[in-house]
Amino acid sequence: MASLKAIRKRITSVRSTQQITKAMKMVAAAKLRRAQDAVVQGRAFGEKLREVVSNLAAEPSLREHRLVKPRTAESPRVLLVVLTADRGLCGAFNASIIRQSEVFVARQRENASLVVVGRKGFDYYKKRATPIRSHYVNVGVLPLSEIVRAMTTRALTLFGDEEVDEIYLLYSQFRSALSQVATIERLLPIEAPAEVENPREYLFEPDRDAVIENLLPRYVEVKILQALLESIASEHGARMTAMDSATKNASDMIERLTLEMNRARQATITKELMEIVGGAEALRG
Repeated sequence: MASLKAIRKRITSVRSTQQITKAMKMVAAAKLRRAQDAVVQGRAFGEKLREVVSNLAAEPSLREHRLVKPRTAESPRVLLVVLTADRGLCGAFNASIIRQSEVFVARQRENASLVVVGRKGFDYYKKRATPIRSHYVNVGVLPLSEIVRAMTTRALTLFGDEEVDEIYLLYSQFRSALSQVATIERLLPIEAPAEVENPREYLFEPDRDAVIENLLPRYVEVKILQALLESIASEHGARMTAMDSATKNASDMIERLTLEMNRARQATITKELMEIVGGAEALRG
């Protein structure tokens, strides 16, 4: 059994850790509320834009657009945009994304390359053989609009210069603070639905080609923005859940250590009493 002093020191250490996990949980909860609002608003805008683009992409004339037309390469060169976090202490958030990316890259073999967002993903893949075309870190520090514009420009350039044939997004879709799902979506070429149930006719100003040339890149930008918002909300949700579990585990550990401390104290008192009684008996004899 550990000494009484060592147990007390350990209880103090666990309580200090518990205070940190409580504070991190509160910070993550506050950030999650803002991030969740941004996700809900972004989903509404993204869904409406997707509906417009789907109606346009269903037209036979638009199917030949460079951002819509699929490339018929025998072994397509695939770019995977992996969205991870800059920090840890968020449960299995980063591990789940990295595991899914490994599965995806393994299927593509040597035809896969990466754009990595987040320090955790970059630290993992910079030691691997899969080439990294670009990486973005400090997502929580830099303005999100700058990162989205840089990622959009990079994706459109790689696709437009035919360095890659397909681009996919891998991110954690936010469902709740307890549930985040690793999701893969194709970014480019833009998926054109086979049929649209209720097609709409649009009036274009100044002209159709000018609107489409601006609309499709904006759609790609919105998809990247939405994926980043989902990933950020998922990170905060995962961190809040992980810190809540850590706080509860610390409470359980403090209870076990307190019980162990009481037993050690009782054992010490019993030993001292036995020594006193033994000494008294020795004096009598």
